[in-house]
Amino acid sequence: MKLPSKIQSAGIVVQHEFVPGDLGQLIHIHGVQNFADYGFNEVHEAYCARIAADFILDQSKGRGRSRVWLTKQAEKVVGSIFIVERPGNAAQLRLLFVDISVRGIGLGRWLVEESIRYCQSAGFRSVCLWTVEGLDRAMSVYESVGFVRVEEKCAQNWGQSNVEVRLDLDLSATN
Repeated sequence: MKLPSKIQSAGIVVQHEFVPGDLGQLIHIHGVQNFADYGFNEVHEAYCARIAADFILDQSKGRGRSRVWLTKQAEKVVGSIFIVERPGNAAQLRLLFVDISVRGIGLGRWLVEESIRYCQSAGFRSVCLWTVEGLDRAMSVYESVGFVRVEEKCAQNWGQSNVEVRLDLDLSATN
């Protein structure tokens, strides 16, 4: 796993395990930034906290092929992506996030591409994710690596109406 030079030059490092304080930092930046960017409320922040907490609790039991990429700059969490193992040899991509302080250096794209490389090497058959309309930067990255829209539904959550979008990536041709 080699970080691109632009990301390395920014002093960003990657870790695959949480240490005390990481969860709080991740959820804080996620909640504050997604409120500023998209108007997502405290329910969204709690939803993200549950995903990350469940991941940590499951990992503490030594379960499966799930994995996290936490990116840090000067010991501060500035980004994340999670791969969560699902039944049927499938994976779910969750909590892609890049803090505004490090956007524009390709970190989000690298996180997605690196997590997909991991899924391929781990032998997953497919990867899915759920997102919402309006997250254009993330959507363009997902679609550029081969994710396709398979489902859309309207939802009233996180303080507003959203169109939730499911995207799938078939890895069977690469495994």
